[in-house]
Amino acid sequence: MTTARYRPTWELAVDPLVSCKLCLGEFPLEQMTTITQCQCVFCTLCLKQYVELLIKEGLETAISCPDSACPKRGHLQENEIECMVATEMMQRYKKLQFEREVLLDPCRTWCPSSSCQAVCQLKETDSPALPQLVQCAVCALEFCSACKAAWHPGQACQESNPPIASFLPGENSSFYKNEEDDAPIKRCPKCKVYIERDEGCAQMMCKNCKHAFCWYCLESLDDDFLLIHYDKGPCRNKLGHSRASVIWHRTQVVGIFAGFGLLLLVASPFLLLATPIVLCCKCKCSKGDDDPLPT
Repeated sequence: MTTARYRPTWELAVDPLVSCKLCLGEFPLEQMTTITQCQCVFCTLCLKQYVELLIKEGLETAISCPDSACPKRGHLQENEIECMVATEMMQRYKKLQFEREVLLDPCRTWCPSSSCQAVCQLKETDSPALPQLVQCAVCALEFCSACKAAWHPGQACQESNPPIASFLPGENSSFYKNEEDDAPIKRCPKCKVYIERDEGCAQMMCKNCKHAFCWYCLESLDDDFLLIHYDKGPCRNKLGHSRASVIWHRTQVVGIFAGFGLLLLVASPFLLLATPIVLCCKCKCSKGDDDPLPT
């Protein structure tokens, strides 16, 4: 007859837990994902949210390791991203990659017409920066490769027009200003990051530099807390909200400033009374430090 030997609980096999650098939680290995290029390990949920956020922001086409101290500066491969995100999100990621490739390719450019958005081929020359005639194969529009305005043989490009690298599909030059209002993609007037507007109001805030501006005329709205910009001029009544919601917004803004002012007004007598006491205590403490030690 044999008896089973008692085994202490600390000798029982326990699955090791791995710490996630993003949420600082500990999870079993099957709930973790390892980045192939740098071998950094994160919980799958955190890494998925990180990847989806970067794709929605549209700021990066090469998604780097979330660890800022990653020694290998690794990047996620396309097959790794595809396993984490939904099909629609992956299509957006590939679209951003394609737009970036065209932007960096000296032999390709976007048609400046917002209704076309086709990719046009440029002729290979020794000096790619020199203006050349480009004809869109889709809409037959003829434009300058450097400034995107209508082709101007024998004339220099206008200085007000942005360079070739500043265009993505849906953006126009100043020559096509009338069609630019409804362009789906524009650049932030401050940091020049590309911004896509699907829907919503015309008051935009750049997620990169936090600059607020009007989508239609690109005028700054950083100091326009009451949105008075949409009461006059070419952008009148183009905010995208009802008049009642605008009035309610302005009431909230005025109420916040009035509340701070009232709080400061009420607290100012107490601050004035407390100032001498604080200064007196500080003087006593400094005087006590200067006294010689007893012998």
